[in-house]
Amino acid sequence: MRRSVGYCEPNFAYAGQMGTWKFVYTPATSLPKGTKLKFDLLTKSRPIDWQLPQTNVKKTENLIWGQLPNGKAFVAKQEKDFSPAEYEFTLPLEVKAGETFMICIGTPGEDVEKKGNLSQKHTQRRKAFHLYIDPKGKGQYQDPEVFHMDVRGSELENIRIITPSLVWRNKRFDVIVRFEDKFGNLTANAPENTLVDLSYDHLRESLNWKLFVPETGFINLPNLYFNEPGVYKIRLLNQTTKQVYHSPPIKCFAEEELNLFWGVLHGESEKVDSIENIESCLRHFRDDKALQFYASSHFENEDTVSSDNWKTITSQLNEFTEEDRFAGFIGFQYVGDPKEEGVRLFITPKDNKQILKKKDSKSNSLKKIYKTYNSKEWMAIPTMTMGKGSSYDFKNFNPEFEKVVEIYNAWGSSECLEKEGNLKPIKGKGKKALVEAQEGSIVNALKENCRFGFVAGGLDDRGIYSELYDVEQNQYFPGLTAILAKNHTRSSLFDALSKKSCYATTGARMIIGFNIAGKPMGSELNTKDKPGLEFNRHVSGFVVGTDTIEAIEIIRNGSVIHIIHPENYKTEFTYDDMDQLSKIALKSPDDRPRFSFYYLRVKQSDGHIGWSSPIWVDQVAATKKGKKA
Repeated sequence: MRRSVGYCEPNFAYAGQMGTWKFVYTPATSLPKGTKLKFDLLTKSRPIDWQLPQTNVKKTENLIWGQLPNGKAFVAKQEKDFSPAEYEFTLPLEVKAGETFMICIGTPGEDVEKKGNLSQKHTQRRKAFHLYIDPKGKGQYQDPEVFHMDVRGSELENIRIITPSLVWRNKRFDVIVRFEDKFGNLTANAPENTLVDLSYDHLRESLNWKLFVPETGFINLPNLYFNEPGVYKIRLLNQTTKQVYHSPPIKCFAEEELNLFWGVLHGESEKVDSIENIESCLRHFRDDKALQFYASSHFENEDTVSSDNWKTITSQLNEFTEEDRFAGFIGFQYVGDPKEEGVRLFITPKDNKQILKKKDSKSNSLKKIYKTYNSKEWMAIPTMTMGKGSSYDFKNFNPEFEKVVEIYNAWGSSECLEKEGNLKPIKGKGKKALVEAQEGSIVNALKENCRFGFVAGGLDDRGIYSELYDVEQNQYFPGLTAILAKNHTRSSLFDALSKKSCYATTGARMIIGFNIAGKPMGSELNTKDKPGLEFNRHVSGFVVGTDTIEAIEIIRNGSVIHIIHPENYKTEFTYDDMDQLSKIALKSPDDRPRFSFYYLRVKQSDGHIGWSSPIWVDQVAATKKGKKA
């Protein structure tokens, strides 16, 4: 029995390649004149997706057309009830069984590199295209015929080096080298015999590695180590192009301390939808983005989050969670009343929790959630607190659940108002643009003695953010959260967040250390235990940037009290705040003692920013012998 045959010419494309693509089809049975054909590119028409062609045959640039067995062309149409990626054809002649016709996308001319069609900018094995056929010509389509085309990485453009941020003297660690095209895809498309030299500061005589570009596009380099404490960068030299590539900085300590892990708790992949394909999403963040933790963060009120979706999401997060490699947190976003509740990202260290739906009686308000569950089950992270319409005024702040707050995501920072020095303000043009709301200021909340650490979110185009692409909304770098934890497990990372042992950046993997009287970020000190704090708060720390550090600002009670200008990518610093605590301490709105808070704001010359979590100093009266304080 004869079977229909469909294939692509060529059978693969390079990411971002301009070309003419032919989808060749030989039917097993004759298709009469008037047969309807619907061709679907299965693309969402994002900038990274396959370019949508046009149907005007008078223009030979980026055209879609059909070609009959006799070589004559027939035109495509875009119907109103079709998606933008669907095109309909009507056969002007019969195509007999065994004959071949084509759907072509590109240009019928020879100037393919300028007038062709642009392939998608991300690699994909067996990228699918659907052809639906209705021999009766009534638009009643059945199951599609499927064409597959591999999309491979284009020419080698960048070599990315993935390293740990913190290591210890003489302790071995692994490095991954990724050979990438200009879109960040893995690629082996490099000149033959391309050779890469590896080196770093304080090079051991025994280390003399030369790397080839492998077919896989990446290499794992095991068992590197440093003999002495310091700041290092792995250096790669492409001998063919003489281009030099550096890793992010690595800080080596003499003795083992906390590990530093990078990840995203709130954010969506530009390439892969986290609900439609959570497995590919997790693989993208773990492998392509080299993150060490990630949390699902879809909105609980989305219709697409069915019980089956939730089951798939949670099972994949559990499947990808692997000690010392990757931690996947179950999480979701909850939208409450503006100002009073705002928007929360809920995450859990558990592996089998059910989503909390606002339509359910036990979870239709934050108060009920906080009363029903405990803080070991769920952490509630206020996000976008300064966004108008989604703001949170912190008047109902719950320190048991709200251990950290999102100070930044790709739509802006909620640190303070733009006129108060916010370099990444929430702003846009037009009536539908999101603007800043003062009541959600994080600095103002800190002044009211709300105590929380800082995390950063990535890019989000769902829920309350879904319309921001359609307005002139300011968009910034996707942020990253750094967690300082003992072990690379879900429970250890969750515990570190609870202790505010974390900091936020706008996406740069800068290494930040911040201490007062020897205690790290997230600490709460008092003058009862350390009486000297009344007269001197000794601030110390270090910053290792991914670019030149423009300024390190020490912020006390919302105001900058000292600025360091390193004019280098790394520095260590100390500062003594000698102002008497009784004169600068803020009055708490409740019965807690007067207090001051400190944090760092780091600015790089490339525009990236980092925020350390705060440290608090309470002014507590000393206890007299035999009496209570």
